[in-house]
Order: sequence, then structure tokens, then C-alpha cells
Amino acid sequence: MTLPVMAPVAGWTLPLTEVPDPVFSTGMLGPGLAIEPERTGARPVLAPLSGTIAKLHPHAFIIRAESGTSILVHLGIDTVRLDGSGFRILGSHGVPVKAGEPIIVWDPDDVEARGYSPICPVVALDAPTGTVSDLDTQSHVIAGGSLFTWIG
Repeated sequence: MTLPVMAPVAGWTLPLTEVPDPVFSTGMLGPGLAIEPERTGARPVLAPLSGTIAKLHPHAFIIRAESGTSILVHLGIDTVRLDGSGFRILGSHGVPVKAGEPIIVWDPDDVEARGYSPICPVVALDAPTGTVSDLDTQSHVIAGGSLFTWIG
């Protein structure tokens, strides 16, 4: 079974090894990509796949697909310290969502102005090595466009 994972935000893809946080850069949470987001003002962050919102915080969320695969979207690095300031939650914990549905609104410029990196790791949580393909780094993605494929 393959499961396409969409880009939750527009920007340029980077390998997780370039994320300035060892939790992501060492692959501790699982494989995936990071996105250096476009700086175009406040924008919605989209669900990267259809499923249920398993966790929801202003700075991050997890969508669990029917297959059991969970994808984490983290909006910036150390942005938990912003205590929700600058983020607007649109979704609700435990609610089913369709791929491409807006979950949170945020402004990467605002995050950066507050002294935090706006890089967005998108991770297949606890997925074994080799279960994520199409990891095209240094390319431009649009929100809702193809980011990578989970193979399980």
C-alpha cells in the first residue's frame, strides 16, 4: 500500500538532517522532509493526508490515516515557546479531515521576527527506514502538492 503525503505549506524542501533541532535532524521521530516556507504572510497549513486529527497544538499537529500511519507537521523550531501566540487553530482534536483541509493559520514571517526558525518538519512518525520514498530535496513545493510517499 502506498500513501501520498502532501505539502502542508508552500516552500523549498530540505532533508531533515538540515533542521536545526536534533529531534528531527537525527531522524529520532521518523523519516520525512522539511520545508523552508515561503514568506508570504499568514497562510493556512493543510492536512498532508486524509485521516483523523490525533494531536493538535497551535505549533504542531498529527494526522493519523486509516492505515495507522501518522504524519507530524511541526510549524517552526521551538515554537512551542510562543505559547500559541501567532497561530490560529481551525481544526479540532479527534475530528476526521480530508487531505488539503486547513488545520492552522500561521505566519512564518512573524515566527522568524520573534527569533524562531520557521522550518517545517513533516515526519512519518515511527516509520521504519525505507518506508518513505520520493524524498526530493531542494525543490519547490506548493501547499497541497506532492511531498513524499509512505510505503507500507
